[in-house]
Amino acid sequence: MAEMRIGVIGFGGMGHYHVDTVKVPGVRFVAASDIDPAQLEDAGSLNLRAYCKDEEGFFSDPEINTVLVSVPNHLHKKYALMAAKAGKNVICEKPAALSPEDLAEMVDCANANNVLFEVHQNRRLDKDFKIAKKVYDEGLIGDIFNIESNIHMPNGRMHNWHQFKNCGGGMLYDWGIHCIDQALQLVPGKLDSVYCDLKSVFHTDVDDCYKIIMKFEKGDTVSLNLSTYVLKPYPRWMLCGSKGTCVIQGFDGSGSIYRTTGLVEKLPPRIEPNPAGPTRSFRPMPPGLLYQEPLPEARADHLDFYRNYLRAMSGKAELMVKNEEALRALRVIMACFESADAKRSVRFADRP
Repeated sequence: MAEMRIGVIGFGGMGHYHVDTVKVPGVRFVAASDIDPAQLEDAGSLNLRAYCKDEEGFFSDPEINTVLVSVPNHLHKKYALMAAKAGKNVICEKPAALSPEDLAEMVDCANANNVLFEVHQNRRLDKDFKIAKKVYDEGLIGDIFNIESNIHMPNGRMHNWHQFKNCGGGMLYDWGIHCIDQALQLVPGKLDSVYCDLKSVFHTDVDDCYKIIMKFEKGDTVSLNLSTYVLKPYPRWMLCGSKGTCVIQGFDGSGSIYRTTGLVEKLPPRIEPNPAGPTRSFRPMPPGLLYQEPLPEARADHLDFYRNYLRAMSGKAELMVKNEEALRALRVIMACFESADAKRSVRFADRP
């Protein structure tokens, strides 16, 4: 089995996260590079060689065979190309690039230099998503006609470079790329159209709130909703099907499947007093019809990304995140920007 010896370029929050959490046999972090000496102060204590403003030394380090690119978004392309040209495998934080054209160039460069290139779309391994996918794939609630993916935070603010457009900031690039990737993995087949509404509630330069509606050719509709300032979050997922409703409350995978013992055979002949007011269709369900079931179990481990990458280095597995999948998700991002500017849905199915 090959050994992965990783050099991290961009030793900020995500760079530290990888070093602190990835404990996988056969995977070693050997070096870190950053322009900020303060970010590298603890590199020695982590047994990493520190390269401060020394890109040439970092990329020529013979012990590094894989580069983790975790710099701000607008710099991903630059360092991914440098890594590939230096003969290093590449793991690139998402979004891999700010345009499909840039990502295609990065992939071509990796292929030309016979190195691996993969985007770190680790949210495919989230417990909540894996439960949602199991419910969908196994038809546990029948024919699904509506899916909601919600992420809401109470703090209102983004941090550091994420606040600036020229750095590739904003929530569409940050969390949107994850949620879009999940939707494309969840629903098979062609994506027909995309609608996106972007808002800047607390920030002037970038979006901090989005609503995306993805309509698939087979009939599924997925609604993606995010805001940095919602004080009572919606459920993380809602999947509505012909035989039940699946509610996943949060990232921890808590929630239930709701079912009925039977549909109401007929509505009352007259409008009767009820909490919903003058309506028969939306009156509360009669007692005893609604019941809950536990959600299915799902194994979730973000370290599977690295385990898979290590096997791919030995030719024993394909990469978990295919480059064509990363390109497709980035094309959806472009469609979202186009839709938000035009204030209408845009066709996606006929895009290259």
